[in-house]
Amino acid sequence: MNRVKPEDDEYWNSSKFKAFTFEDDDDEFTKLKESKRAVNSILVDEDDDDDDDVEKVSWSGEPIGSISWSVKETASSIRSGGEQSFPKINAAPSLPKQGSVYSLSSLFRGKSRPSFSETFTETSARVYAPELRKPKSDCKDYISDWSPEETIRRMRKGKAYSLERFRSLQDKLLLLDEAVSAHDGNIITAVLIYLKKSLSKEILFRELMLREIALRHYIHYLKEMGEQRLLVELMKSLGRTEDMAVMQYKEHMSIKDEGDRRDFLKKTLSLPFSQDDATHVQDHYTLLERQIIIEANDKKGEAEIFKKYPRKASILNMPIITTLYYACFYHYGESEGTFSSPANIRKTFRISEKQYILTALGARAKLKNWFDVDSLFNTKTWLGYTKKRSPIGFHRVVDILQKNSAPVQVLQEYITLIDDSELKLGLAQKYKCHDVVIDTYRDLKDRQQLIVYQSKLERGSHEYRRINELINNTQIRWKN
Repeated sequence: MNRVKPEDDEYWNSSKFKAFTFEDDDDEFTKLKESKRAVNSILVDEDDDDDDDVEKVSWSGEPIGSISWSVKETASSIRSGGEQSFPKINAAPSLPKQGSVYSLSSLFRGKSRPSFSETFTETSARVYAPELRKPKSDCKDYISDWSPEETIRRMRKGKAYSLERFRSLQDKLLLLDEAVSAHDGNIITAVLIYLKKSLSKEILFRELMLREIALRHYIHYLKEMGEQRLLVELMKSLGRTEDMAVMQYKEHMSIKDEGDRRDFLKKTLSLPFSQDDATHVQDHYTLLERQIIIEANDKKGEAEIFKKYPRKASILNMPIITTLYYACFYHYGESEGTFSSPANIRKTFRISEKQYILTALGARAKLKNWFDVDSLFNTKTWLGYTKKRSPIGFHRVVDILQKNSAPVQVLQEYITLIDDSELKLGLAQKYKCHDVVIDTYRDLKDRQQLIVYQSKLERGSHEYRRINELINNTQIRWKN
């Protein structure tokens, strides 16, 4: 029998398994191995949809995907360094969305993955912990391998994504085309915001000309964000000069000082407006210029009418009709040569007769000046007689007079001028113009209606006795 060699003894006396020991080193070694197995066992695929059921929370305690988390924690990663964070977007896109259930703020919930040399913040460490725990054999940066299709898919699902990896113009345009194909306005807008920051406006405008849907979303976004100057440049590059002129004209609304606003409007008169828009802008400039002159004179309040009826507000920046009403109230009867004359305002701004009568009637009736009310409707015939004529219908005149507490005598005069008998009777009974009711039934030869109406009157009154006289008049041929 052969004798065992010394090295064989060492083999039989050695073992891969160590006996239980209370030594600290062995205990730490065991814990390390168990920890490693535990870490490897919890590695999950980033694309697993099961994590959608778990609410993710940042270290600040706010749910990931909320507006405040999106703005404070994630929007800055899409911007280039040193720039401000994204503004909130509260506008729906002009295109209909097909099945989108995510708000724009939820699209910013994923941060771009920091490089391994960077120090992770608590939030990024929490979001990207699964990637950091991947085995060394699979340590490639798979975020950089996402295609435009995969990135858009993750955006639709509200998962983490990165747009900064798309650096070439071709990749950025592919990303935009995929966003448009997704038919989700929020995703299209999010991609457009990234392109706005990463491309020159000349290149972006040129590419948007070829993509009508993206262009409309971009225009809508600029309008909602109030980026007026960039919107004007876009319209100009598109050759839409009339739209560009209108956009530039709208800038006057942000000017507070009336003198500066007037000067700005004067400069816009040379812009390439359409014919109708050019007329509107010219009228706006002329009206503001005139209002400034009227305001400078009237704010002193030296005239008697201002002491009796103090002004409640300034005339500056008021519409044309309000300015006309003001002129009819405070400057009625002035010569046509003055800027504040109602006749001058009517002529300058081509106000129709119907609109002028309605406005002037309301102003003079408010002052209880019934003589001026009559002068609005009095016209002379070719024979020299005076006749009342109204372009608005006398029933409307009656309503306006009654609302301004006109006396019965004034109401009766205008109710009588209504041609429709039923309408005339209805208004006369409503406003208790008894003489008009009696005369109308008399003209209609309706004796029975006169008797019915007499029963509603006070016995012995003037109207009651008058109906008695008409009923007993044998010369009237009654119908009933």
